[in-house]
Amino acid sequence: MTARNGMNLVPALLLALAACSLLLAAGARAEDGAKEGDGAAKTDQTNAGDAAKGGDEEDGETLGRQRRPRGDAGRRGARAPDVANEHYGAHEAQVFDLWLAKSDKPTPLVVYIHGGGFRSGTKNNVPNLVGPFLAAGISFASIEYRLTGIGPYPMQHHDCARAIQHLRAHAAKWNLGKTRIASTGSSAGAGLSLWLGFHDDLADPKAEDPVARESTRIACALPTNAQCTYDPKVIKEIVPGNAYNHPALRGLFGVAPNFNWDKDPIPDVVAKRIADCGPLSLLTKDDCPVYIQNSNGAATDGNIHHPNFGKHLKKEMDKIGVECVQRQTGDYPVDGFQSPNDEMLAFIKKHLKMEK
Repeated sequence: MTARNGMNLVPALLLALAACSLLLAAGARAEDGAKEGDGAAKTDQTNAGDAAKGGDEEDGETLGRQRRPRGDAGRRGARAPDVANEHYGAHEAQVFDLWLAKSDKPTPLVVYIHGGGFRSGTKNNVPNLVGPFLAAGISFASIEYRLTGIGPYPMQHHDCARAIQHLRAHAAKWNLGKTRIASTGSSAGAGLSLWLGFHDDLADPKAEDPVARESTRIACALPTNAQCTYDPKVIKEIVPGNAYNHPALRGLFGVAPNFNWDKDPIPDVVAKRIADCGPLSLLTKDDCPVYIQNSNGAATDGNIHHPNFGKHLKKEMDKIGVECVQRQTGDYPVDGFQSPNDEMLAFIKKHLKMEK
């Protein structure tokens, strides 16, 4: 890792994170009564029931096909973004929407990255989160990125990193605090958030392109229902059942649909993709703090959102002294905290040394 400049979020982030956690808790209550299976209708990162079912959170997409991004935010009553379909690259999928909080001073920014197994999903499924963040004085962005139907790793991850750089490069125009950026998302979006927090900074100080000179690092990651690794061999060790054989992994690493992780030799190019994709293999002491929350209902054999991912991440982060709080939705009350909201707020206040 490269050391990052001191990144700080303002206290306004606390209110928005609490609102987000409330939605997560509501989704968790819904998933407790859900039956296991696939093919459920998908919504946004608060849909813990989908994680319990082990699906991709596909947001109604056709697998492998990129939906044309749209800029409207008419879903579930959210207002239209202030900046719609802002291009951070040449491809039609390399866009984001941006909602700007009103402030005389540069605002913190929360970046949402959608899930969908890297092969489906859309930036549009975030309206339940936009309002609470704006009310707290926090700007909000939702990223579209190229899916694995277009190309394998590192395309999706580099897209998200470039979006972060683009936001920083235009921070003055949009009244954003360049060093006060956090990332959140569920499933694939959670993994992408962790990758941004753990991967070496992709900034190139000598680049002719001013956007490329900007940092790709974030202040903290708030993943839900995340995979801490995408290495099939490691997944097989930490999650019971056949989660390591999830078809989304083949698309992510660019191998054939019938590729056998147990028997087929792994090409060097694929091995390099697996190693660089992390996120766990990228973890070092200078990485950002993590508050990770998993669903109780995902604790089933073969579930790609199994809580063992969060437990394993915490164990490894504890070893090197990087703070990580890992909980399951049914843990509360615990350690004096009555709800995930309480513990998330305390975690943020402690790490960022905020006033209580």
